[in-house]
Amino acid sequence: MIIDQANLSGVYKSFSTIFNQAFDQAPSMWSLVAMEAPSVGRSVDYKWLGDYPMMQEWVGDRVIKDLSAFHYEITNKSYESTIEVDRDDISDDQIGVYTPVIQGLAQAAKAHPDILVFALLAAGFDTDCFDGQYFFDDDHPVGEGSASNDGGGGGDPWFLLDLRKAIKPIILQVRKRPEFVSQAKPDDENVFLRKKFRYGVDDRKNVGYGLWQIAYGSKDTLNATNYAAARAAMMAYTKDDEVTKLGIVPSHLVYGPTNESAARTLIVNERDDAGASNPWYKTVEPVLVPWLA
Repeated sequence: MIIDQANLSGVYKSFSTIFNQAFDQAPSMWSLVAMEAPSVGRSVDYKWLGDYPMMQEWVGDRVIKDLSAFHYEITNKSYESTIEVDRDDISDDQIGVYTPVIQGLAQAAKAHPDILVFALLAAGFDTDCFDGQYFFDDDHPVGEGSASNDGGGGGDPWFLLDLRKAIKPIILQVRKRPEFVSQAKPDDENVFLRKKFRYGVDDRKNVGYGLWQIAYGSKDTLNATNYAAARAAMMAYTKDDEVTKLGIVPSHLVYGPTNESAARTLIVNERDDAGASNPWYKTVEPVLVPWLA
């Protein structure tokens, strides 16, 4: 193949097709626990999270909540992954050998939001959310009192979530979607010095926390006692009046490979080892996440 701009454009088109097909076919899990939020600038302030959305009787003037005390900003970050293709391989029509590498770029781009989202979920025990407390904390302010969504413990975490809501526990903020790009001109300095063309993917995004009220995290043993306590805590959450229930009902149990056996015993098995009926059978949807411990 002659190394000219027309042929290099053809190579880019072929690589781009491979990338897009692999990206579309790659699995993804983040949308289960995160909501996508578009961003048109460097960052977004989510202070509205300070007012859990619920209707109330309209008597007199509307009750307007002051959100000036809340400030929760998510700033976008740039991410990339880049490979090099040898000029001789293009000249010798050997670009097919790069198909798995281009597919790998696509799969990495598709999986990256999963990695960010579930890493943030796992970091919730020592990372602040919109109310200034850790996302999983035993002292979230509610009216004049407080509420806990932290089960304690020191093992590998598991999470009980209510994912029926429009607002999710995690926010995936997207400024720029993954784009397949190239540095592939015959007169590029990198080609002259090292006879290498470059292809890659880049995007801009970041993750942050949504509502703590729809998530309960624990590092204690995943068993019937702790699971029941987590469910009871979530269903007891109230508005700031400390009376009106939020209507939280856990829908999913999210866990990593080390908790798979315990989760199956607790949720998937209809009967326990002694043959007795399991009261927690299918009370939530179990979700095994490979990105968690």
